[in-house]
Amino acid sequence: MVWATDDKVSQYCTWSTYTSKEQAVDFMTNIVAPHPWLRAICLKNRVIGSISVTPFKGNDACRGELGYVLASKYWGKGIVTRAVKMVVSMIFVEWPHLERLEALVDIENVGSQRVLEKAGFQREGVLRKYIIQKGRIRDMVIFSLLCSEVTQRQS
Repeated sequence: MVWATDDKVSQYCTWSTYTSKEQAVDFMTNIVAPHPWLRAICLKNRVIGSISVTPFKGNDACRGELGYVLASKYWGKGIVTRAVKMVVSMIFVEWPHLERLEALVDIENVGSQRVLEKAGFQREGVLRKYIIQKGRIRDMVIFSLLCSEVTQRQS
């Protein structure tokens, strides 16, 4: 509930700000529990956000989509950048079939774009009129990081 009830957090998300405990329970039951790779972002043993990698299927199985969310009072402290770097160091090992990790960010979400750049992702371009989010058609920026780029840094 720390981030899910925060309008600042949900403004760039596909979901609306939570207004009840039942919505959080539904999220935990139907999204978190069955998700193939979702982790909590914690600070001092308190959950302050989450980060996930969603695999693609079929001909797109070589790709995964990174997503994250963090309570707004913790923004600007490098927490998500660190979490993204941790995920990058693990996900290509855990999922050896993965060649590409990508993230889509609302064009107005400059903070999230900086997170990805600091974590080594490359901005590939703007996907114009890409998604309907809360009734508005939005442009998105696509970022990616390749497995080969991670292994080059580690060697």
